[in-house]
Amino acid sequence: MIETRLLQYFLAVAEEQSITKAAEYLHISQPTLSKQMMDLEENLGKQLLVRGRKKITLTEDGLYLRGRAQEIISLMDKTESAFRENEQSISGDVYIGCGEHRTTFSIMQIIREIQEEYPDIQFHFFSSNADAIIERLNKGILDMGFLLEPEISPRYDYRKLPFHETWGILLRKDSPLASKKEISFAELAGLPLIMPSQSSNKGLMASHFAKAEVEPRVVCTYNLIYNAGLMVEAGIGYALCIDELINTEGSHPLTFRPLSPGLTSDVYLFTKKYQVFSKAAKLFLNRLESNFGNQ
Repeated sequence: MIETRLLQYFLAVAEEQSITKAAEYLHISQPTLSKQMMDLEENLGKQLLVRGRKKITLTEDGLYLRGRAQEIISLMDKTESAFRENEQSISGDVYIGCGEHRTTFSIMQIIREIQEEYPDIQFHFFSSNADAIIERLNKGILDMGFLLEPEISPRYDYRKLPFHETWGILLRKDSPLASKKEISFAELAGLPLIMPSQSSNKGLMASHFAKAEVEPRVVCTYNLIYNAGLMVEAGIGYALCIDELINTEGSHPLTFRPLSPGLTSDVYLFTKKYQVFSKAAKLFLNRLESNFGNQ
């Protein structure tokens, strides 16, 4: 069995890319840390580190262990936080996965209200697409996730929230299509498209392209809109995304046009079935129910 301490040491070496710098950070001697890493490799039967003259790099097995170690340490921190909760006042950590959509703003308002009443509660956000959020829910790293049109599975508890997000095209203002109020799927035929990488969104888009009898020309995919916006700005293509994620007002070179016919996605709250929540997470879920349950 690998000790948590060794995983923390290994992560420090991976981050610093140096035994000496990692030892300084950990406040242990360089020979001690070097031996700990050799013992870890021997116990696992795998080479984890490539010890170069100027820096240390990770082997393929080392990269795999880094990912797993980060998840294990995060889960340990989450578990310890739950046990440290004060019986008299609610404190602790809430771990939330969230995609990019305007619904997040309504969630933030609830968080602000909770923190005014319970200043010892900390909220930790993981921003990514639904596939990455579901993976972290499965591993117990996240308490809950807010997802756009996810694939429904009996492994999760879920509820639809009273929000709808509008899909459209992010494009340059100097594009010929920018003169239109709406853009149809047929008008996207042959154009270089930047598509969301989330699997459920791919299916949603594919069905609408099929109805328009258009074979999309996908040149890039993205999981967060910031880089997609840079791609559009650089002239790589047109990004299919939801509205109000990038401020295109004023001198910004990009603009947004909704799709025609209109295309929207519902927002869902997902939790792992039979999950045991901390007091802080329960409080947050109860506030969500109070704010959105009757809408």
